[in-house]
Amino acid sequence: MAQEKSKQVRQITDMEADFAQWFTDVCRKAELIDYSSIKGMFILRPYGYAIWENFQRILDEKFKQTGHENVYLPMLIPESLLQKEKDHVEGFAPECAWVTYGGSEELEERYCIRPTSETLFCEHYAHIIQSHRDLPKLYNQWCSVIRWEKTSRPFLRHREFLWQEGHTMHATAQEAVEETQRMFNIYADFCENYLAMPVVKGRKTDKEKFAGAEATYTVECMMHDKKALQAGTSHYFGDGFAKAFGITFAGKDNQPHHPFQTSWGVSTRLIGGLIMTHGDNNGLVLPPRIAPIQVVVIPVAQHKDGVLEANRAVVDTLRAAGLRVKLDESDNSPGWKFAEYEMKGVPLRLELGPKDMEKNQCVLVRRDNGEKVFVSLDGIEQTVADMLDRVQQGLYDKAKRNLEENTYPCATLEEVREKMAARGGFAKAMWCGELACELRMKEEAGVSSRCIPLEQERLGEVCACCGKPAQHMVYWGVSY
Repeated sequence: MAQEKSKQVRQITDMEADFAQWFTDVCRKAELIDYSSIKGMFILRPYGYAIWENFQRILDEKFKQTGHENVYLPMLIPESLLQKEKDHVEGFAPECAWVTYGGSEELEERYCIRPTSETLFCEHYAHIIQSHRDLPKLYNQWCSVIRWEKTSRPFLRHREFLWQEGHTMHATAQEAVEETQRMFNIYADFCENYLAMPVVKGRKTDKEKFAGAEATYTVECMMHDKKALQAGTSHYFGDGFAKAFGITFAGKDNQPHHPFQTSWGVSTRLIGGLIMTHGDNNGLVLPPRIAPIQVVVIPVAQHKDGVLEANRAVVDTLRAAGLRVKLDESDNSPGWKFAEYEMKGVPLRLELGPKDMEKNQCVLVRRDNGEKVFVSLDGIEQTVADMLDRVQQGLYDKAKRNLEENTYPCATLEEVREKMAARGGFAKAMWCGELACELRMKEEAGVSSRCIPLEQERLGEVCACCGKPAQHMVYWGVSY
C-alpha cells in the first residue's frame, strides 16, 4: 500500500532516486547508528544495539541447543602465530591492523588486532586436545573484529564490527562436514524464519571461498535494489590448520591423528540486510520476531480522564502475554509519534482514545502495509499476536517475490550482461568450473559468482562463457 510521506520523514531520500543514500538516511534517522571520529568505525546506538541483542539471544540459544559453548579469546594475535597458516594470512593481510607499541616502548613483535580468530583457537586447541575423548570441541565466541576496509558504509562495511565466530574440532572429516552443514542450515533458518529474508543456499567457488578453507557454504539474500548480500557463511577446513599448528590427538587405535576443523559466523552486517530487504521510503520496517518493540501503544487525547489508565492496562495485558511493548506517554502529538515509530519500523501500532474506550475497542495499524483495523479489547493479546504473525509472513512473502521475480536463467555471457544491466538480480548460468570463465564473467558482465546452489538445475550442457562442458549451475550477481 502506498503511503504518503509525513513531514518528519521527508529528509529520507527516496530509495528509487538514490538507494545508497536512502540506506544511510534510514540508519541515521531511525537512530540505529552514528559516526565516530575514526573513519569506518561506527557507534551502535541503543536501538541498533537492541536489534543485535535479539540476534544474539536467538542464535545463542540455537548454538547451545546443538552443544556449543561460549568462550572468549584475546583480541591480539602475534604475527608469528598468524604466519603459521600461509593461505589464511595472505587472505587477510590487506585488512590487518597492527599494534606496534605497548605504552611508550616499541614491541619486539607486532600484534594483529583480530580480523578473525582461527589461529588463536588453533593455539588453544593444541594445548587442550590430547585424546579422542577430548573431541569434539564445540566453541563459539561473541566479540568484535577489525578489518581495515578502504571504504566503509553503515553495517555493510565497518572497520570494527560485532559478530559471532564458531570454531570447532572433530575426530573425523565426516563429523566436521556435518557440523559445517548443520550451522549453515541454522543460519538459513534464522534468516528465513526470524529475519523474513529468503535465502539461496549454496557453496562458494574456490575463488570466493574463505582463506584457508577447503569448502565454504553460504546463504545469499537479495536486497530490495536487486543486489546480493552474503548473509552468513560456514567453512570446512579439513585438517590443514591442525597440521600447521601441530594439533594431534590419540585415536581409539592409540595412534596420533590430526583433528578436522570448522568455523562459521554472522555479523552486524545482517542488520544492513534487514534494512535493505524490508525498508521503505518512510524508514525502517522490522519483522516482529526480531523487533526490539513489537507493539507501540499510543494514547489518543491522553489528557482526558481514564485514557492513560486504559492504555496502561492494555500494555500490561500484552506484556503478560510475552510481547515486547512500549507505551509512549510523552507530550508529543499523536501525529509526531506515528511518524517516529514508523521511522523505527515498529511492526504494529495500537491507538486507544476516549471514543475507542466507549466502544471497548482500539485501532491497530500494520507498519508493513499501512492496514488499519478496529478490534475489540476483549482478547486483545491474541488478536495482536495473530496480527504480528501476519506481518511476519507478509514481509517474507514480499521478499520471496522479489527474489523469485528477479532470478532468471541465462544461456550465454552476453545474455547475463544484457539482463543484469537491465534488471539486476540473480542470473542463473551454467559454468565449466574454470577460473578463467569466472573472471571473465566479472570483467565483461560485472557480476561475481554468488554460489553454486545446493539445488542444481540443468539449464544446458555447456558453459555460458566458453562453450565447454558445464560442471555446475551458478548464481551470478552484483553484491554488497
